[in-house]
Amino acid sequence: MSTYPKFVAELLGTAALLCAVIGSGIMAENLSAGNVAVALIANTLATVFALYVLIEVLGPVSGAHFNPAVSAVMLFRSELSAATFFGYVAAQLLGAALGAWLAHAMFDLQVLQWSVKVRSGWGQWLAEAVATAGLVLVILRSSADKVSSTVACYIGAAYWFTASTSFANPAAVFGRMMSNSFAGISPSDAPAFVVAELMGATLGVLLNQVLSPKQK
Repeated sequence: MSTYPKFVAELLGTAALLCAVIGSGIMAENLSAGNVAVALIANTLATVFALYVLIEVLGPVSGAHFNPAVSAVMLFRSELSAATFFGYVAAQLLGAALGAWLAHAMFDLQVLQWSVKVRSGWGQWLAEAVATAGLVLVILRSSADKVSSTVACYIGAAYWFTASTSFANPAAVFGRMMSNSFAGISPSDAPAFVVAELMGATLGVLLNQVLSPKQK
């Protein structure tokens, strides 16, 4: 299969995912009258539903990574070539930016903006490592016909059991730092999140090896 449709699928899927995350956050903030719990519930549900649909629709095309950390794991497992990996990451980052900008445009907000929302501290970083480790483990341990539901369910749960609300995705960090909204993250806090996520992805791979020592 040509790699071009795969890159398009990763760009489109990441854009749609970030649009869902940021757009639902904006809508929830507008309607929740300051109730952060209600806003987070709405944000969670929209993300879970969108993620399930996107994996179902685009998974057969590209594997539905939408996440540089996941793509890095697949590169390590020799399931992606280096050239395809870099193409995926470029598509994911561009898609994340486009998704943020589309969400802003739909809500009549300034399209180009930067977040000032502080997300920092050891608890947040540990939460991102845990969230990403769990995500990678779920992906590697799920059968192909169940991965859309298991990943969506895991992310929905991780929204609530992690202090960071489970970004678990460097592309999501990239897109969300461009949105001064409910879902945003300050650019100065983004690098630490990405480092924590990559460490978590590594832990997820190691845990999978422990559970299946004969697998790479």
